[in-house]
Amino acid sequence: MTAERATAPLRDDRRVVLVVAILASFVVGLDSSVVNVALPAIRHELGGGLVVQQWVVDAYLVTLGSLILVAGSLSDVFGRVRIVTWGLVVFGVASVACAIAPSGEVLVVARAVQGIGGALVTPSSLALIVAAYRGAAQARAIGTWTAWSSAAVIVGPVVGGLVVDGIGWRWIFVLTAVPIAVTIPLVLRITGDVPPVQRPRIDVVGAVLAVVGVGGVVLGLIEQERLGWGAPVVVVALVAGAAALVAFVPWERRVARAGGAPLVPLELFRARNFAVGNLATLSIYGALGMVGFVVTLFLQEVWSFPAWLAGVASLPPTILLLALSTTVGALAGRHGPRWFMAAGPAIAAAGALVMLGAGDDPTGYWWTVLPGLVLVGVGIATMVAPLTSAVLGSVPEREAGVGSAVNNAVARVAGLVVVALAGVVLGGGVSVVGFHRAMAVMAFLLLAGALVSAVGIRNAPTRT
Repeated sequence: MTAERATAPLRDDRRVVLVVAILASFVVGLDSSVVNVALPAIRHELGGGLVVQQWVVDAYLVTLGSLILVAGSLSDVFGRVRIVTWGLVVFGVASVACAIAPSGEVLVVARAVQGIGGALVTPSSLALIVAAYRGAAQARAIGTWTAWSSAAVIVGPVVGGLVVDGIGWRWIFVLTAVPIAVTIPLVLRITGDVPPVQRPRIDVVGAVLAVVGVGGVVLGLIEQERLGWGAPVVVVALVAGAAALVAFVPWERRVARAGGAPLVPLELFRARNFAVGNLATLSIYGALGMVGFVVTLFLQEVWSFPAWLAGVASLPPTILLLALSTTVGALAGRHGPRWFMAAGPAIAAAGALVMLGAGDDPTGYWWTVLPGLVLVGVGIATMVAPLTSAVLGSVPEREAGVGSAVNNAVARVAGLVVVALAGVVLGGGVSVVGFHRAMAVMAFLLLAGALVSAVGIRNAPTRT
């Protein structure tokens, strides 16, 4: 059976596919952001200070960012629909475990398991859209998917704040499990998929190197705040993580030369837009990880906003994202992604610079944080859908799962490394000076992403 014939039923079900992709990604995005607004409450009940707050965020992102590469391969080997279903089940079970966690350690472990479920869901959901849609319709569908899945990352603090203040932080994990109950029956209605021509073996060694590499570096960066740079645990974690990352690329080349299926097919990076798009993703999503973590903590711990108000104060980017992403996706489909990807991060960087005006007075929100977040929202809406289209439009359809996984892994790893570095940037705690440093770092990363996109992206990528 050819891939083209295999995708025909999938295209017949494309409305269901789009809803499933949106709901599945919404769950993952909501969970990764809703927890930010609960961090002060979690610290108050379970203790542990900034280190525990970082681990609650990064335990999820470590497994999500490192295993999403494995999940991309699994998606291409076993089918997108099956992997999405497995991921939703794992995610739902882990959400319940988070809700009943008796200690910080248990919560961190449960968050790591949630990351495994998220890793299975994320690349497969987007790969379903790539298989079900073509041309301008695909660009519009990706724009719609981007609007809703990305909006979850920003709307999370709003919903989470209301839940935390109303019935307690544990209920935010019950909240994330609700869409799963709706999504699984819809997944079962999809009648088609994209089966592989052959079933290669999964690159287990590559997966281990990815997990050890990402996890080791993050462990060292977070624990240095508590133990110091010279602590044996910190040194060993950083050295082991760096060694695993260095060994990863040669191993992947060896697997490819031996005729196997590498975790990351390095030949994908021969496509200019794929390579440049992922480089831009590394910088841009690192910056967005900073704003999601730091702004929410600043509003609560420096300006003493209650959780619900901190969530509402973060709402402007959500509205802009929902209003603009589908239109931007369609425009990028007609005119090419290059200047959208260059302009978006530059606009968001201007928003970060505006937020440098924030001081000790909470009323400064109206002329510092609010206009800054508006510009960040416009920037995100301008660049996310074109970035996704540029990256995935440059890879073969049969490798859309792993292509999506690589891009998502880069985005997640960028965010988790920046969160791991938050202790260094903030100076060990949230303050006005630390917030200013964080916004300066964010602006630098966004401008770097804008420059890379302007120079490197081409407007007419060819699907092979």
